[in-house]
Amino acid sequence: MNVWQALGYFLREALLSLRRGWKVSLLAVLTIAVSLFVGGLFLLVTHNLQLATARWRSEARIIAYLAAGAQQADIESLSASLMARPEVTGIVRVSPEEARERLREAFPALEDIVEDPGATPLPGSLEVSTVPEADSESLQPLVEALEASSTVDLVDDDRAWLGRLDTAVALARGAGLLLGALLLAAAVFTIYSVIRLSAYLYREEIGVMRLVGATEAMIRGPFYLEGLMQGLLGGATSILALGALWLTSRSVGSGPLSAGSLTGDLVFGHFLPGTVLLLLLVLGALAGLLGASLSLQREMAGRPTDEPA
Repeated sequence: MNVWQALGYFLREALLSLRRGWKVSLLAVLTIAVSLFVGGLFLLVTHNLQLATARWRSEARIIAYLAAGAQQADIESLSASLMARPEVTGIVRVSPEEARERLREAFPALEDIVEDPGATPLPGSLEVSTVPEADSESLQPLVEALEASSTVDLVDDDRAWLGRLDTAVALARGAGLLLGALLLAAAVFTIYSVIRLSAYLYREEIGVMRLVGATEAMIRGPFYLEGLMQGLLGGATSILALGALWLTSRSVGSGPLSAGSLTGDLVFGHFLPGTVLLLLLVLGALAGLLGASLSLQREMAGRPTDEPA
């Protein structure tokens, strides 16, 4: 029997075993699918958050909120001194009226508060753009200079909260991968049990095959392929579920996770790259092979010593 004939035999036997025990096989496939879906969902969310963070970092600015009653001459003098700094690339002055209009556009639900005549007016500000390679530490002298100015009431550096967001994204990714790994371990155990059950059901046929001189490769091959197919099916199912979730979010007309909403774009703005999807598929296949391998090793260890190898 050549290699292709052996593979054909393995495939026929694996499909027959899957069909006979389709209920337990379905459980194994769904367990892998759920574990990879959870891990993939965390990867999808953190992937979009990282893209958004990178975009925000490229647009990061230092915002100096002007003190009430700041004089025009003082503001112009401050702007000139800032532009003399090498790390500053531009300054945009935002009037209180412009600030109110921006707030109305960004948060329509707050329009009643914005339009309330008794509400505290928003302060004017200077939005200071800096060189892209600058970080919070290198910009600290600039921030301190702004804080020391009597023309400025408050200073906000976007890079400070972006650093905290990076830490939160990393923690979320780690937690998701850990949870996915625990669920994947449960999936391996499930496949281990399924393959163990299949080997037990076929124990008489396996015994006859050994008696007539069949090699261990011919005996174990169908079980390995069965575990591999279960893992691939679980991986493919998880990818399809992630794709369906992403497409649903992009097609929903309204809601917090719809396309165009801030939360929706952050969570489901871009789908996972092909390399990550391939990794999910490979992990599913490896989980299936590992479960089958562990099961067959135990089956081998439990054989009577007088059975021919």
